Amino acid sequence: MMAPATQFRVTPVEGMRPGAHAEFPYDRELVRRFREAFPRARWREAGHWFVPGVRAARRLDRWMAAEQAAIDLHADAKGRDDFLFDPFASPYLEAGDDDLIVRTPWSRTIVAAMRVIPWARWDSLARVWRVPYRSVAELRRRWPDIEAAAARNEPEQRLARALARTPDPLARQRQADRRQNRYPVPLADSPPADVPVATLFGVLVFEGSDGELVSADEVAAYPFAVDDPEGFVWAMFRAPEYREIKALKPAEAEPDRSRGWWRATAEEIEEALRFLARGYRRQRTREGN
Repeated sequence: MMAPATQFRVTPVEGMRPGAHAEFPYDRELVRRFREAFPRARWREAGHWFVPGVRAARRLDRWMAAEQAAIDLHADAKGRDDFLFDPFASPYLEAGDDDLIVRTPWSRTIVAAMRVIPWARWDSLARVWRVPYRSVAELRRRWPDIEAAAARNEPEQRLARALARTPDPLARQRQADRRQNRYPVPLADSPPADVPVATLFGVLVFEGSDGELVSADEVAAYPFAVDDPEGFVWAMFRAPEYREIKALKPAEAEPDRSRGWWRATAEEIEEALRFLARGYRRQRTREGN
């Protein structure tokens, strides 16, 4: 009887009689198709088939690729039937035509779980994990941990934890404003648009303002604004790009920080570049590259 094998494997053989060894999972029909495709093949007691010929390895690779594809299609069909018979609904899971789509907030726990699910892959364009139906049993087994981690990392939950870690109410106010991408600027001395400038939040690029005044309660969180609480409006900002910061010329003298924004110093520019570089590395890690 054929020794059990766990995967398709081809090993070229050189020497007096060139050929290749073939190993694959035992199945009666699979062996029949193999014998039809390779009538000169002989079974070896070492637990593999020997196919003679200088082109044997190439022929076996093509045959095994076709058989593996057929097996995968069969496994996907069985997995799809299993999922349809006993689905597990979740806001983070979508059943596609060809695979299961997992879309969650980023979490180390989720990345670690998805990486050990067979054939699961990260789709960097759609920013989702794709899991073939053949892996539905393993996904189902790990789903409670994945779903719990996703719920913990929803933006609202992360904000609540961040605010709980910050007992100072003024600091909490600044954190909330930063998450809304807004910052108080003097009504009569607004920063230039689309040019990186330094602020209490680091180096930012302001995109404009709709003229909404900063209330006295809100302005209390910003030391530079408390002397003129009625002269500040909310301005919207975005994070600068690496090339924008790289093109900045640092302030030649110590800048005036009393209005809340100023021309960045060399040290602030360097720190902003390091921060962006760390962000790019984290992004590559999240995408599993």
